[in-house]
Amino acid sequence: MWPLKKKFEEKHGLPFTLLSDTEKEVIQAYDVWKEKKSYGRTFMGVVRTTYLIDENGVIEKAFDKVKAAENPEQMLGELS
Repeated sequence: MWPLKKKFEEKHGLPFTLLSDTEKEVIQAYDVWKEKKSYGRTFMGVVRTTYLIDENGVIEKAFDKVKAAENPEQMLGELS
């Protein structure tokens, strides 16, 4: 495990292990590895997306253009 991920897990008391997708297999499967633009430069990167996935692994909803500060509240609202 990457040392920074382990420190983050410990700092926030996460009850699960963070994973790293170094081969980009998962991000490509979920279609979040896309062309992005910033300051006139074009590059490939991860587009922030949240998926609600049911207990059978079926995607119920997908949210793109996610704002990290607002997303947890939005997801809790979807679950209730």
